[in-house]
Amino acid sequence: MKTDEDRDELKNIEVDNEIKENSDLTTEKKIDEVIDKDPEMYNFGWSSYSEITNGRFAMIGFLAIILIELFSQQSFLKWAGIL
Repeated sequence: MKTDEDRDELKNIEVDNEIKENSDLTTEKKIDEVIDKDPEMYNFGWSSYSEITNGRFAMIGFLAIILIELFSQQSFLKWAGIL
């Protein structure tokens, strides 16, 4: 007797097979269409992806400055030789 987990697994296999059969992503045109439909994919210029990436790098940089100030016991500008 099949359990619910077995049935779910069979459904997932069927869906995967349907996707593989119906998928024609071998052409560059199809790939471009998929990228255009997904707003989270990289786009050149001002996009939500770019803003999220820039924000993450800014947080890493800010944390680096804080750590430099903590370990060197002087301000970042003095440590960097700006002042």
